Amino acid sequence: MHCRNLAIILGDQLNADNPALEDFDQQQDHLLMVEAPAEATQVWSHKARIALFLSAMRHYADTLIKKNYPLTYLRLGEHAHETLKAAWEYEIKRLNPEKIIICEPGEYSLEQDLQALAKTLNIPLAIKDDQHFMCSRADFKRWAAGGKTLRMEFFYREMRKKYQVLMHEDKPAGGDWNYDAENRQSFGISGPANIPNTPKVETDLITKRVFADIEKYFPEHPGSLEHFIWPVTREAALDFLQDFIQYRLADFGAHQDAMWQTHNGKDSPYLWHSLLSSSLNLKLLNPREVIDAAVKAYQAHHLPLQSVEGFIRQILGWREFMHGLYWLDMPRMAEQNPFKHHRDLPAWYWTGQTNMNCQRQCVSQTMQHGYAHHIQRLMVTGMFGLLTEVDPRQVEAWYLAAYIDAVEWVELPNVSMAMYSNNGRFTSKPYIASGAYIKRMSNYCTHCTYKPEVKTGPSACPVTTLYWHFMIKHHEVFSRNPRMALMAKHVDKLDEDAIEAIQHTAKQMLKNLDHL
Repeated sequence: MHCRNLAIILGDQLNADNPALEDFDQQQDHLLMVEAPAEATQVWSHKARIALFLSAMRHYADTLIKKNYPLTYLRLGEHAHETLKAAWEYEIKRLNPEKIIICEPGEYSLEQDLQALAKTLNIPLAIKDDQHFMCSRADFKRWAAGGKTLRMEFFYREMRKKYQVLMHEDKPAGGDWNYDAENRQSFGISGPANIPNTPKVETDLITKRVFADIEKYFPEHPGSLEHFIWPVTREAALDFLQDFIQYRLADFGAHQDAMWQTHNGKDSPYLWHSLLSSSLNLKLLNPREVIDAAVKAYQAHHLPLQSVEGFIRQILGWREFMHGLYWLDMPRMAEQNPFKHHRDLPAWYWTGQTNMNCQRQCVSQTMQHGYAHHIQRLMVTGMFGLLTEVDPRQVEAWYLAAYIDAVEWVELPNVSMAMYSNNGRFTSKPYIASGAYIKRMSNYCTHCTYKPEVKTGPSACPVTTLYWHFMIKHHEVFSRNPRMALMAKHVDKLDEDAIEAIQHTAKQMLKNLDHL
């Protein structure tokens, strides 16, 4: 067999305008998509995450077939290849293309595998720029050049100016670049009120068959399919976008950092969050249309600027910044561990079976839904990984496995931020706090065995104790950090007996992580 070009489409490249399809000739070219078991097993992937990728891929393939694209689609159980690389090699040899074409992958190792394979087989490889992102790899590299301080806020402002988003000529709408300070409110004693209904996606035959395949091929994997709500088609993703704009965007901002445990038998894990990250990361949605929808709603309906700006900052600022950093710093980013942390991830990260209610709530929610919002990830599970000195690679593998929207380009820099393994390259300080922060931003502590204000003894909150232990251990370094200096001064106020008691309690906790 022979073809002119072989275009390879990955599971997170499901946009109709995929650059690999540019100039595609249905008479001379061929498409390849692969379901590789290793993509679900190289990290112990949540069943819902596997379901999202497989169902979205199969729906996308179905669309291509209906448009008469010549496609080889390798399904689970229908081929013997464990990895994408093995499947690619077999199909490249079988199809004998003159050239291989692919859009920039979202994972460094996949790009390396394909480049090595093309070189070995002596076939030209064209890696096309990923037009999905609003800042290309090359543009981000130019922005980061010259010893520039890599801070998201500076990058975000440049992107706002470039795309004229929420701008009045050269000034930001409302006079301020961000309204983060107004978007950190807790729910208070009464908790959240009038939470909007969660949008739902019909579980069609394709998705039902995916569920069956998961139970057949990955029965022991963590997580549940019972609460699967996620878009697997372009049409469903657009419905989710419209639902967010209409029902949740207005109230998104103020409480975007807040967390809440309900007690009426009905949990509300999604609150006012957009639930669009999985659709964006699979490229069922384009960030430009998401931003445009938010801006138009702000202009037409006078939505609160703090909500609209806070949401846009997540897309135009944070998301683009993470993507740029990943490709700028790989493979170094995956190897960094400045604190030399090598402790194993506690077993309860896979079950939620811990007496720490904050961890129990966030991990249990993750196992049920494959979802947690950014503060639950950063300031609960992520921060605890740092305070307990867990190997960053184990934490990154857990995040990549556990969350519905997980792809490496976004998970790795986020874990690098949570674990401070970037050593200040793109974050000015570690994201750490005592149990008081969790108490302020949630009601988790009300229902916990431990007391957030207690540092030592049997009722001491592990988050609090380990926070003080971490600050004591790294006091010299943190005291020289302008953003940590005030926190370090609190350590100076502790007498020797208090420090010894904290260190003793922390030592016992670190020895007993699986049973906290």
